[in-house]
Amino acid sequence: MSKIAIFYGPENGAVHRVAKLLAKKIESKKPDLIHVNEASAEDLARYDTIIFGISTVGRDTWDQKFGNVDWAKFMPSVSSFDFTGKKVAIFGLGDHITYAYHFVNSMGVLAKLVIKNGGQLIGKVTPEGYTFQDSEALEGGLFLGLPIDEDFEPELTDNRLDCWTEQLNKEF
Repeated sequence: MSKIAIFYGPENGAVHRVAKLLAKKIESKKPDLIHVNEASAEDLARYDTIIFGISTVGRDTWDQKFGNVDWAKFMPSVSSFDFTGKKVAIFGLGDHITYAYHFVNSMGVLAKLVIKNGGQLIGKVTPEGYTFQDSEALEGGLFLGLPIDEDFEPELTDNRLDCWTEQLNKEF
C-alpha cells in the first residue's frame, strides 16, 4: 500500500476541518495530516500519494514573499518539487458568492503547478451542481480537484467528500 499524506493550510479553519473530515473518510489508508506551515520538500518526497487542501487566495499571494502565510511559505517547496511518479489530488475551498469570478482559483494554480512538475493529477470533478462565474481550476470541462464552499454550502460538504473519496479510492 502506498503512503498517503494530506497537506493542508491554513490551520484551525475550514480547510483544516475538511482535511480532518477527509482523513476520517479514508482512514483505512492511514493518511498522515500535515500542516503546510510545518512541511518541506522532504515531506513531499516521503509519500506516493499526496492530497493538498488549499483555500482560495488571490494570485498576488503566490507572487509576494510573505513570511507569515502558510501556503506562501510552502509554495517554494512545491514549485521546485519533482512530482514524477506521484499521484496528487487537491481539494480547494472557495466562496462561490463573494468570489464568483475567482472560484477556487488557488486550487487551479496549484494543480497546474503539480502537472507542470510531472505529477499525475487525480480527483477531477464535474462542475455540475456548482454555481460560479469563472475559475482557474476549470480545465477541459472539469475542475482540477474538488471544490468545497464552506461559507455558503456547508450542507453539501459531506456528500461531496463521500463522492470524491469513492472516486479517489478507484484512482489511488
